Amino acid sequence: MRLLIDAGNSRLKWRLDQGGQILGQGVGTLDESDPVSGLPVDASQITSVAVSTVASEEKRLGLVAFLSARTGAPVRFHWSESRRGGLVNAYADPHKMGADRWHAMYAAWRSLKGGFVVVDAGSAVTVDYVASTGDHLGGFILPGLHMMLRSLKTDAARIGFDPDQVLDTRPGESTGECVNHGLAWLSAAMVDRIHGDVRTHGLDHIVVTGGDADRLLGLGLSAMNRPQLVLEGLALIDDEEQAK
Repeated sequence: MRLLIDAGNSRLKWRLDQGGQILGQGVGTLDESDPVSGLPVDASQITSVAVSTVASEEKRLGLVAFLSARTGAPVRFHWSESRRGGLVNAYADPHKMGADRWHAMYAAWRSLKGGFVVVDAGSAVTVDYVASTGDHLGGFILPGLHMMLRSLKTDAARIGFDPDQVLDTRPGESTGECVNHGLAWLSAAMVDRIHGDVRTHGLDHIVVTGGDADRLLGLGLSAMNRPQLVLEGLALIDDEEQAK
């Protein structure tokens, strides 16, 4: 029985599987005393743990200590690579790419025919382009919605507003509308650029994942939503490594 974990800087997703069957899944945070609460089985039954993470080294080590004590199972970390199964990373130093981006791309690569874009709408928004040949064409990293809201709250303290996840891109008529409509306007502009890049590079699919995926879909992103994309890629890679 295997526990799969996608750990960001604070939020964590987990999935429990056995022989390709999903037994349970959930969400937690690294700051909780039990970030994988809700496991449908006793943790002692877990025989292996595979992790994709972009968390700090301090939080990673804390997660390892927790998992080792809770399950007693070996904990394997999978990182970004230069290539795998025909997918080729554009980074000269693949270790500088967040593992979640690589695992999301690999899941899309293994399941789709043709070129694609992966949009991960989390704390930061990452956009990665992959040609039908498997060549990673590069990508973008942008601040996510909540990061931009925190920046305005912290660095422009005299701008008083209540955050609201609206999809309205019309010019605002109050400070609150100007901020909230402005953030939707920025996201909608990003959506337009992604669609334009798909045409420019001759790509076939857009895949979106992450906590703000529904927001981007609501702003017109023409994409398939796969919330577990990183865990899907992590599972594939862990299977391949264990089969060696």
